[in-house]
Amino acid sequence: MIEPGATIGILGGGQLGRMLALAAARLGLKSHIYTPEADSPAIQVAAGHTLAKYEDLAALSAFAATVAVVTYEFENVPAPSAAFLSARGLVYPDARALGVSQDRLTEKTFMAELGLATAPFCAVDDAGGLARAVAQIGRPAILKTRRLGYDGKGQASVREGSDLASVFRSLGGPCILEGMVNFEREISVIAARGRNGDFAAYDVGENEHVQHILSRTMVPARLSPPIAAAAIGIARTIADALDYVGVIAVELFVARDAANQPVLIVNEIAPRVHNSGHWTLDGALTSQFEQHIRAICGWPLGSTTRHGRVEMRNLIGQDIDLWPEFLAQSGACVHLYGKGEARPGRKMGHVTWIVPPRQGPPGQDG
Repeated sequence: MIEPGATIGILGGGQLGRMLALAAARLGLKSHIYTPEADSPAIQVAAGHTLAKYEDLAALSAFAATVAVVTYEFENVPAPSAAFLSARGLVYPDARALGVSQDRLTEKTFMAELGLATAPFCAVDDAGGLARAVAQIGRPAILKTRRLGYDGKGQASVREGSDLASVFRSLGGPCILEGMVNFEREISVIAARGRNGDFAAYDVGENEHVQHILSRTMVPARLSPPIAAAAIGIARTIADALDYVGVIAVELFVARDAANQPVLIVNEIAPRVHNSGHWTLDGALTSQFEQHIRAICGWPLGSTTRHGRVEMRNLIGQDIDLWPEFLAQSGACVHLYGKGEARPGRKMGHVTWIVPPRQGPPGQDG
């Protein structure tokens, strides 16, 4: 068990690293940020930092010597770097979870082997492979790079009339082709698993995306209790199969089967704290960031009890200019990430609103 006063090593210096460092500080822990970017927002709130490339083994070794445990705020940390650090101390979540989530084909195959429903998928290594995959899966479909894609990056639609060679060239290989899912809503489960196997999940969130970027999360999701429980059960199945330690996010589609009954289809996992869990900072007894720190330190997991109905909105790009208006709103909880330039698609902050149970319409607070 990590003792208070110790230093947590965080790979990555973005807003997730920033909020992890703030949560660690609340628990009497220090944070050391490892990032190649000098303007990283996490550096602003951390006790120490290292500016170096993730492939710099000398810098990684020096970093490892200063921390009690290492975690990461994004899943594209180079696998060899994670393995190098694992040989020198504790790294949570471990290299297997990182490896599964970094490759979309590996991830989908892992889900299928667990018996979980996913969109139909095929590996695509060249233009000819794309033609064969389309013949098997049909159109419309989505071609995605197997690695390094996020927020809609690294993917292209395959529709009737699409030139397959051009679509493949726009991404390059290796890729994965996924069939389109006709879903009625997107949801996510934010959950944590401790070193001792204890598991705790937050209420399921319902997500809205704009141009492939999360725009809004509402909790609880509009689901029947059995479907919500099944979604949490899927998250536990995944976490247990990975012998996972830390917070994990599982994104799912809610679709309908031939009998018009709701079914859950796993979209992807994120082995880290997640944008759709930001509402927990203000809307739950224990935030996802504190929960992650507790888990990787070997501490008891905290309560996931929700304070009421919650809505979280991302401030993306020029949305950040509205910060004075949000600050003036009664009941708005504003979080700004300390970033400089507000580029299109860049997450600059978020705002959370909470409706306490007794203020809502009868029967509406799940």
